[in-house]
Amino acid sequence: MWADPQDQVKKQLLQSCRTIAVVGLNDDLSSPSNYVSRYLMQQGYKIVPVNPNLEEVLGEQAYPDLKSIPFKVDVVDVFRRSDAVFEIVKTAQEIGIPAVWVQLHIDCSEETMQYAREHHLLLIKDA
Repeated sequence: MWADPQDQVKKQLLQSCRTIAVVGLNDDLSSPSNYVSRYLMQQGYKIVPVNPNLEEVLGEQAYPDLKSIPFKVDVVDVFRRSDAVFEIVKTAQEIGIPAVWVQLHIDCSEETMQYAREHHLLLIKDA
């Protein structure tokens, strides 16, 4: 049986992290960001909503951006348009968040991937 090395990286990340900032989390129960966040909460992770248009999501205080979160975050989970990913990755690196997970159907530019490599930021990109 062949195993994707990226799967092992994802598994290790999920085993080592506790707090996940979800950029683009919204209050629509049918949205992928909401569904994934609810699942992660059920698995014991602390979810930190990042959405400038909301004050609270899933019973958690929402923050307008990553820089506004007043505590340590282990991973950023991205549910935003592809053109927003570079700035999210850059901000995560600047404030010391070691990993960014970009969700399905969201593209990362070569510039984004290069930036992550140069700054030793773990960037997981779902296909």
